[in-house]
Amino acid sequence: MAGSAQPRAIPLTTSDGAPVVVRRSARRRRTVAAFWENGSAVVAIPAHFSKAQESEWVHRMLEKLRLQGVRRSRGAGQRRPATDSALAAHAAELSAKYLAGRSVPTSVRWVSNQNSRWGSATPADGTIRLSDKLRPMPQWVIDYVLLHELAHLLVAGHNASFWRLLEAYPETQRAKAFLEGVAFATSRGMSPDVDGETTGTDGTSVPSVPG
Repeated sequence: MAGSAQPRAIPLTTSDGAPVVVRRSARRRRTVAAFWENGSAVVAIPAHFSKAQESEWVHRMLEKLRLQGVRRSRGAGQRRPATDSALAAHAAELSAKYLAGRSVPTSVRWVSNQNSRWGSATPADGTIRLSDKLRPMPQWVIDYVLLHELAHLLVAGHNASFWRLLEAYPETQRAKAFLEGVAFATSRGMSPDVDGETTGTDGTSVPSVPG
């Protein structure tokens, strides 16, 4: 007689590389929830769930989170934060998702006078400015620059503590390579396709974004 099927292993990370945390709660009786917290995908389940139920629901809820992310990314690509108020609201969302809401800027705005920087932050007064040259770029690139400057409100320099703040964002290395590719092309008089999904710069050694 064949044995019962074994439950699938609980993944340690999401498909994007974010840590997966499973929380059992005695107060949770029948409901299951999934949400982002400090860069981790959290799946909350009732404490009485069996291992098989845990496995089933973790996989189901992680897929739900993935699809929500896809829908948000598509929507963000169509409705990029065009105004300063929209940009500030988006910064608050990114801070909550990746920085535990600890970075709280006093203002976030687009500027047209930053020719050598993608973004800048002033920790003393909590202000963040993004170059309007970012506007046509993919949303995941804009999000990286915005997170970069949000992190600067917590850590001024580019030390190990600073880069640890950005580890939760899955597109950090990809966005850095993208921006380096744009800078390389621009410096040689070429017109990079800044709205494309690929830049041909994978594997390039990339310096930090100024800011």
